[in-house]
Amino acid sequence: MTGFRPERAILELGDAFYDVVAAAAFPQAILRFRNDRAAAQIGLDTLSDADWTRHFGRFEMLPGSLDAPLALRYHGHQFRTYNPDLGDGRGFLFAQCRDTGGRLMDLGTKGSGQTPWSRAGDGRLTLKGAVREILATEMLEALGVATSRTLSVIETGEALDRNDEPSPTRGAVLVRLNHSHLRYGSFQRQAYLKDADALSRLVDYALRHFVDADPGEHPAATLLDHAVTTGAAMAAQFMAAGFVHGVLNTDNINITGESFDYGPWRFAPAWNADFTAAYFDHHGLYSFGRQAEALQWNAYQLAGALRLVAPLEALKPPLEAYPERYQAALVKAMLRRLGVTPRGEGDLALVQSIEAALTQTQMPPDRFWFDWRGGALRSPASLYDGDAFTSFRAAVAPYAGAAPAHAYWSDAAPCTMLIDEVEAIWAAIADADDWGPLEAKVAAIRRMGAAHEI
Repeated sequence: MTGFRPERAILELGDAFYDVVAAAAFPQAILRFRNDRAAAQIGLDTLSDADWTRHFGRFEMLPGSLDAPLALRYHGHQFRTYNPDLGDGRGFLFAQCRDTGGRLMDLGTKGSGQTPWSRAGDGRLTLKGAVREILATEMLEALGVATSRTLSVIETGEALDRNDEPSPTRGAVLVRLNHSHLRYGSFQRQAYLKDADALSRLVDYALRHFVDADPGEHPAATLLDHAVTTGAAMAAQFMAAGFVHGVLNTDNINITGESFDYGPWRFAPAWNADFTAAYFDHHGLYSFGRQAEALQWNAYQLAGALRLVAPLEALKPPLEAYPERYQAALVKAMLRRLGVTPRGEGDLALVQSIEAALTQTQMPPDRFWFDWRGGALRSPASLYDGDAFTSFRAAVAPYAGAAPAHAYWSDAAPCTMLIDEVEAIWAAIADADDWGPLEAKVAAIRRMGAAHEI
């Protein structure tokens, strides 16, 4: 671990923000996935498999970082109903460190056992849930979405009972890497307790995650400004990726703007604003087309909490800027997915023509982006001859550039991640303990990601 740069900055907040906990003692620790690409960014890629398992399956603490795991305390709106009884119920903050760029990073867990916030839950994670999180984070990273990364998955040897899937099912513990474990709900808790001093300390601590952040006259307003920008960008990136998170509650949004905590996620098979990921989202609150609205609503809840330590007039400008920032972020994300250089005039019209054509035709979005990469059609023109694409073809013509160089763009079909593929990958593991399809899919996703970077 010669490149590992440990941190313990969160301890400066004090124990009113967290509970010291211990990981569950699992019957087994079978290494199933290690993300050396992510580990290299924090100096942990040289760990042997045995050491990796000790740290991320048995939770032996990393030298120089935290002395014990911390279950963070927070509140949150769950489907817009406030819940003051939340907190890390099946995970904890395991370690902090600096990445190669000097940025503060958090290593958090999922499925690591019960905490004071488990609310009668078993604190565990199914192996299927862990596999799904691998696939979600790998695909989103490849498509340019700011996301947590799945660092490790270790099977625990436990048989878990669940009401919403065949049981008993295999258990796992996951470690994720992202820039902050703090959620919007962390700030809501301090406002609920009316603890202005604690909230101010939390704001100051959160701003340290932004390397070049100037706190300004009102640090809470500066933090909100960052949150509005990153929230708008997240929503835009979801649209360009065709992704539905499923549960955009304020306890599932971290303060640095990386999407994380993947439960009932889906990639949309068509450009359908009403498409939902969660079977329990009966009113479509977090449907594909309402994610920008959801993240804006969440920003208002964060602002409501921050009013305890900042005047309303300082908080209003970032909130009022959300629509403009979302539109700019959407144009940026969509043109990046298309693989064309922004031109300024005409960019928004091009994006609007894409949305209109995909909505009208219900063509699979992945197929569309693949066929038109670089702004010029590379598949049979008959697929796009209809009137629905007339406006798009006219709008995209000035953007056409050289054919994309990566061999991926000559494949017969795009790399996708629809629900049937996810279930097939899991079935191979569940039925035959065959990890080959998962490993092949991760390799294919990373190849696609490399193609998008050229």
